[in-house]
Amino acid sequence: MNGYNAGAPTLPGSLLFRLAALVVVVAGLRAAEPILIPMLLAGFLAVLSHPLLAALLRRGVGPGLAMAATVVAAIAVLTVFVLIINGAVSGFLTAAPWYQELLVTNAQGWIETASERITVLPDWLSPETFDPSSLIDFAGGVVGGLVGGTVLGVASFISLMFLTLVVMVFMLAETLDLSGKLREAFGERAKLLRHVESITQSTQRYVAVKTFVSALVGLAVGVLTAVLGIEFPIVWAVIGFFMHYIPTFGAFLAAIPTVLVALAQHGLGHAALVLAGYLVIGSVLGNILEPALMGRRVGLSPLAVLLCIIFWGWVWGPIGMILSVPVTVVFKITFEHTEQLKWLAILLGPRRERVAAQK
Repeated sequence: MNGYNAGAPTLPGSLLFRLAALVVVVAGLRAAEPILIPMLLAGFLAVLSHPLLAALLRRGVGPGLAMAATVVAAIAVLTVFVLIINGAVSGFLTAAPWYQELLVTNAQGWIETASERITVLPDWLSPETFDPSSLIDFAGGVVGGLVGGTVLGVASFISLMFLTLVVMVFMLAETLDLSGKLREAFGERAKLLRHVESITQSTQRYVAVKTFVSALVGLAVGVLTAVLGIEFPIVWAVIGFFMHYIPTFGAFLAAIPTVLVALAQHGLGHAALVLAGYLVIGSVLGNILEPALMGRRVGLSPLAVLLCIIFWGWVWGPIGMILSVPVTVVFKITFEHTEQLKWLAILLGPRRERVAAQK
């Protein structure tokens, strides 16, 4: 028995302990979703609101008045945003069954035409197998999950926003004396202070630029769909805005429901135009403008993006999918400024050839 045990492969105790700790942490993240999601949203809003607060303070406005003006501005923007998308998303979900029937009718006509011109159709494309209604069900699920789920539940949404805004206020209040606290806490360790300031500035720049470009993407998508006569352009603009936070896969996910509705409403020609428009918008704004504004590459590898979406989506649902990449990029920025963890930033980042080409 002793000889068998001696020869059997075993895992080191430290590795088992770390794996067990990881399982506990992930379970804690899932269980703490009602608390952690408002904190993440509050941090996101605080980063976006801080430039306004800093600008008011530089103009000589008192800290209390500057804080109040910043919070009121954030509440006003969020209220208008929610009121607009709530009506648009509700209208789309109500009209989804009509689109479903229209797509089924059109698809059956296309299949019959194809069967007349093509002798043998693939089995998956036969009228008995292919169910086009499932595509609109998928589109409705995407819209409802990514946008409607957080808006249509009025009571839960109000509770979420109230807690988020309260935490945001306290976060902004802490930034008023953050530099003084850091200097008092770390004394003359100037290198550490520079690291913290560099991480903070890089994070603020990333979130601000990403949000600005996402807003441009949403505006461009809304104009594109409105010009092409696709109904509910506000819905597609909002989805385009949110999905741009997810690089590589976000544009594809945003285009799916829009192309399906264009296919049901106008046919193959408009669907192709919508798809081409998404490609142009993504190429110009996402691949040209955004890197130019960022100043340096802070992106992630496609594999890292996919794993982040899967993991955080599983942990926190649709909101976790949207926040997954910004949160991971913040971690990556922190790793870049920490000598012991810089290897993690390299593994999370894009291919080194692309990084060298953009420097």
